[in-house]
Amino acid sequence: MFKEKYEIWFLTGAQTLYGDEALRQVDAHSQVVVDRFNACGRVPCKTVYCGTVKSTEEIVQKFREANESEKCVGVVLWMHTFSPAKMWIRGLKLLNKPILHLHTQFYPEIPWSEIDMDFMNLNQSAHGDREFGHIMTRLNKPRKVVVGHWDDPEVQDRVAAWSRVCVAWNESNSLRIIRFGDQMNDVAVTDGDKVDAENVFGYRVEYCPVGELASAVTKVAASEVDALVAEYEKEYDFAENCRQPGFERDQVKEAARIEIALRSVLDKWNAKAFTTNFDDLYGLNQLPGLASQRLMAEGYGFGAEGDWKTAALVRTMKVAAQGLPGGTSFLEDYVYHFKGKGAILQAHMLEVCPTIASGKPRMEVHPLGIGGKADPARLVFTANEGPGLAATIIDLGNRFRMIVSEVDCIKPEAPLPKLPVASAFWTPRPDLKTGAAAWIWAGGTHHTSFSSALTREHLEDFAEIAQIEAVFIDANTTIDQFRRELRYNDLYYSR
Repeated sequence: MFKEKYEIWFLTGAQTLYGDEALRQVDAHSQVVVDRFNACGRVPCKTVYCGTVKSTEEIVQKFREANESEKCVGVVLWMHTFSPAKMWIRGLKLLNKPILHLHTQFYPEIPWSEIDMDFMNLNQSAHGDREFGHIMTRLNKPRKVVVGHWDDPEVQDRVAAWSRVCVAWNESNSLRIIRFGDQMNDVAVTDGDKVDAENVFGYRVEYCPVGELASAVTKVAASEVDALVAEYEKEYDFAENCRQPGFERDQVKEAARIEIALRSVLDKWNAKAFTTNFDDLYGLNQLPGLASQRLMAEGYGFGAEGDWKTAALVRTMKVAAQGLPGGTSFLEDYVYHFKGKGAILQAHMLEVCPTIASGKPRMEVHPLGIGGKADPARLVFTANEGPGLAATIIDLGNRFRMIVSEVDCIKPEAPLPKLPVASAFWTPRPDLKTGAAAWIWAGGTHHTSFSSALTREHLEDFAEIAQIEAVFIDANTTIDQFRRELRYNDLYYSR
């Protein structure tokens, strides 16, 4: 799905010491590896073989081309033979695309009865990649290191995970986030340094008056509304009062009108993420809850109460997760269940993405006790069971920290007939008490970007590319160990 638009460039390191015939074999072997990456069905981006480099000048030229290429989102580097690492310094200092160091070897096994010094010299990735790894560490160059035979599915899956994150990182560097209104008054965690965020992540956070959205609502034609409501009726179950001629039918139509208007404003601004604020709804009939749910399902990022950092992270994770089973959504911690290992009921006022739904969502209209507006439409459902990740990025003043909690979504112990919103029910690993305490010690938000499609590896790769701090709460977490990690990180980042 990414192959038409994005490329991973593959460069092989060697030198002229071993002669032209050896270089021809290096080139042929590299092409086989690239062809296999493209044919295996695991790596989502097209892999492009860009040749074997043998000098500083060749490396600099290739990296300049990579920097200028709009299709290239990352570079895979492999040292087939010994490639003296000093010749890579100038190029590595120029390269601004993510790097994967593939530590592999063309042949999976040693040919015991045939091996000679020519074979040893040609196939010495164990030597060449260590030389290259040294200079990468010496230059403190961020990268991912993958070790194993290139035709091993596990190796291909790790390359695939990284390539997805490269696409998401590329998206982050052109992402525009629109805030309709400001942050919720006096709330600290949803705010942050937008200039530093653009410097680190590349995305822009801009303000759009909610009046522009309200004006767009008035320009939506009745025929557009009727067509969208008909689409709703095909996709979702409808509560009785939302069907024609139910007394809440007009609120469903108004939600459709807002969705059409919101989409038009985002298109005008070329924005792929946005925030709303229930304190700032001037000119709108209702909170744009249904619109936010449906736009998230299409891949837009969303954050409530002006939470632009979470809106950006939701968008980034959705881009990385394209085509994978599972979903990604904005969520919020609501109510604890202190029983057994414990669990948390996740929800929000309205805005939970239906990509995580366990069944067909239901269109409902209920009062909203805050915001002072008419009763809003929303999709109600419970989330799928299974493993997932809840992630957030916070601004600590001197740096950004990503916090990731591994969770297990479970079935609610009983129906929730009076809960008028979508929800998820999960247990943080290793248990609620440890997971919640670690989250609080790390300074985590009450909003998260949740995904049942991505793995820890995806978020580790993103943090490495962005060069931000990342801490993980998992089955092995203890509070003593976790607090020590936070203290060590404080020392590292205060240098």
